[in-house]
Amino acid sequence: MEPSSASLGDLPTDSWMSRLPPALWDTPLYHLAIPGSHNAITYCLDSNQRSPVDLAQPDVLQKLDRFMKPLVRPLLYKWAVTQEYSVTQQLDCGVRYCDLRIAHRPNDGSTDLYFYHGVYTTLTVETVLGEIRQWLDAHPKEVVVLSFSHFLDISCELHMLLLATIRNVFSSKLCPKMEALTLRKLWSSGCQVIVSYEHAVVRHGDLWPHIPYWWANKCKAEALVEAFELRKQRGRPGGFFVTGINLTADLKYICTHLTESLKDLAMSANPALLTWLTEQAPGNQPGALNIVAADFVTESRFAQTVVALNDKLLR
Repeated sequence: MEPSSASLGDLPTDSWMSRLPPALWDTPLYHLAIPGSHNAITYCLDSNQRSPVDLAQPDVLQKLDRFMKPLVRPLLYKWAVTQEYSVTQQLDCGVRYCDLRIAHRPNDGSTDLYFYHGVYTTLTVETVLGEIRQWLDAHPKEVVVLSFSHFLDISCELHMLLLATIRNVFSSKLCPKMEALTLRKLWSSGCQVIVSYEHAVVRHGDLWPHIPYWWANKCKAEALVEAFELRKQRGRPGGFFVTGINLTADLKYICTHLTESLKDLAMSANPALLTWLTEQAPGNQPGALNIVAADFVTESRFAQTVVALNDKLLR
């Protein structure tokens, strides 16, 4: 065990949960600080111009893409990629929550499902879930929260196929919904995966309801912090919830920053956001944080900063 003077933020990122001190083994997971990945699977967005723009994009962008694809696509790609490293690398870097947005590609006769953000991914959902399962097999005391949401063009039949895939891939590792979910309980049961599913089709005990995501919809760090400070005054939800410190660039911002990218925006804001983050605390208090999700999670010691907040639970 690490000496008590060391910060939990210095634990090896690929195994930080298994190395937490025993004093935290009976703390509910929704009272811990947990690093998360916003739009986790955008590292494999399809840069091939034959891939359609996703159907959630505004009509004006769909039209521009149709007639000015060589101009539109490079710009779209620069602002759609939120993560540059694979899901395995993100987990190795300390991420334990993945924001997964699921779609069926238009005019695709198969039942394959993909992730999307601006365009669709090249990797299927089943492939990525298999990669997460492999990582969990190699890290038997680490726990991940997978949030399935923002379903796009998914029929009831496809929902059923996706649910079957989730259960098939994770099997006995799936954690049923329970009160006071702790590391000690999970370790004793062999469960490692908490799946939340944002759709009315789910009424099953092995899947959890949608996890609230606090999204500020701001393009400046100061405005985002101000929005979260206001939101914190209304108190935290009782169970899991996510504070998304990801900045959002609207069309106006993008058009006035054509030579930049989402990563440029995120990196310029990181120092201010990480400073604010170090001032936060996990726990059951009204102003406490739980899961914190970000873009480009492998940069700037983001995960270590979040994990280090758990030091405050030991004081």
